[in-house]
Amino acid sequence: MINITWLRTFCTLADVGHFTRTAERLHMTQFGVSQHINKLESQLGIDLLIRQGKQFSLTDAGEKLYQESEEVLQCLSDVEQRVGDDPAYEGLVRLMSPGSVGLKLYPHLLTLQQRYPQLVIDHRFSPNNDIEKALVNHEIDIGFMTDISDDEHVSCKPVAKEDLRLVTPSSVDSLSWDVLNSLGFIDHPDAAHHANMLLSANYTEFAHINDFIKKGFSNQIGLILEPVSRGLGFTVLPSHAVAAYPNPDLIISHRLPIAVSETLYLAVRRQRVLPNRMHTIINEVKKWL
Repeated sequence: MINITWLRTFCTLADVGHFTRTAERLHMTQFGVSQHINKLESQLGIDLLIRQGKQFSLTDAGEKLYQESEEVLQCLSDVEQRVGDDPAYEGLVRLMSPGSVGLKLYPHLLTLQQRYPQLVIDHRFSPNNDIEKALVNHEIDIGFMTDISDDEHVSCKPVAKEDLRLVTPSSVDSLSWDVLNSLGFIDHPDAAHHANMLLSANYTEFAHINDFIKKGFSNQIGLILEPVSRGLGFTVLPSHAVAAYPNPDLIISHRLPIAVSETLYLAVRRQRVLPNRMHTIINEVKKWL
């Protein structure tokens, strides 16, 4: 394989036409330039220059090498520039977050992308386990989780907190235990976890979510409050999911006497150096939350 450093010296010499000026351009000595040319000729087993005192001309082989190498060196230069370039608002960023936080973040992410069209956002709503696996398998760049990963490859740092809310139909004017029992529960994938956190802190009667009559289930974060709004039951959800519901007049988001919140963690692969575009997303997310 041709030594790229020697080849670059040869092409510069062919461009400049003078050993001394070539040395100046490459910040080398004249002897260093001559040594590179000699080594390249030795490696290829052909003469590249016809030397005439301090002057020279290219041999046929030298002319052919020069013509074919110019494009190669330009491509290498372009690659070096692209690899070394680390713009803050260009390139793909792949991230995952739980549904509630996703409802809060996604509109802001789209606005950011509108402002910087070269920034490409790939955002998916997923539970903690899927986010953790995606990070470990290099399928995403950034994760936001509501629990600390126990995988050695994943680093988690707290970035925000999100309140949990008890949500009832708008017709409900009492939050007594009997009223909740009569309403029944609208289930969702994180319902047991959220209900245990909030209800156990505020109701001595609470033992398990299964003690309530189950009145429905949805795994679509944007639709969980639809049956609640129609008077079919109550549920417990993080505040961002409640705030994103398009018909707020049909529900009531209750702040209970003992407030309970989830911690949101920034999750990345441990010891990975993040490009600037990912720091852009992380810094913006911290502002939005």
